[in-house]
Amino acid sequence: MATIAEVHQYMEQFAPSTLAESWDNVGLLVDCGGAVAKILVALDITDEVIQEAAEHNCQLIVSHHPVIFKKLAAVRSGDLVFQLIQKGISALCMHTNLDAAQGGVNDVLCDVLEIAQPTAFGEEGIGRIGVVNSTNVKQLVSHCKERLNARIKFVDSNREIQKVAIIGGSGGSMLRDAVAAGADLLVTGEASHHDALDAQSMGIGLIVAGHYATEFPIVSALADKLQKQFPDVQVLCSQQNKDPYQYV
Repeated sequence: MATIAEVHQYMEQFAPSTLAESWDNVGLLVDCGGAVAKILVALDITDEVIQEAAEHNCQLIVSHHPVIFKKLAAVRSGDLVFQLIQKGISALCMHTNLDAAQGGVNDVLCDVLEIAQPTAFGEEGIGRIGVVNSTNVKQLVSHCKERLNARIKFVDSNREIQKVAIIGGSGGSMLRDAVAAGADLLVTGEASHHDALDAQSMGIGLIVAGHYATEFPIVSALADKLQKQFPDVQVLCSQQNKDPYQYV
């Protein structure tokens, strides 16, 4: 059996908090201490995920998105942090540091999308850029839709695609970084209307596959990593953490 501190220490080695963006809030955000027999891994900590952890007698939730992001002015009955403390469940949140880490969100996304030879790009090294067999935007849209089970919107550059930039989650703002790195196309989860217009004007392809869909693959990958590191601990993937959007 491991301790909360030991799991935190391992995650710091894998995805050091020093890799996180300055605006981010990562690490052991709720620390109830003690031993860990069961861990639940999720993308988000929600009411449903906390209930799921409690029903499975988990002592720790490891999530990608921070359960505390903005400054807390107060904690009230029913708040997520209140529920965690009340149930004795700690929360370890690895966000932009897990994006940038080797083997983290963007490397896993490259594996899922079969992007070869990925290397870091961007000021913080948070994105990845790699190669694909010569193809076009529409073929890659079909590939992303199948591999991520995602609803796709895209900007077609009408040119051959060989180098693909990858940024899970909200990465549209890194479009110019992708161009500077030599990408023919950027795959991300979220991008604005103006990002799409910029892609058109710069002649770069853009595939927007959804925040949840582009980050969800890290959940099972992280659970596998934790299970191998702590074989005496049962590590579960959340079944209650789902895309908050409904689609028509």
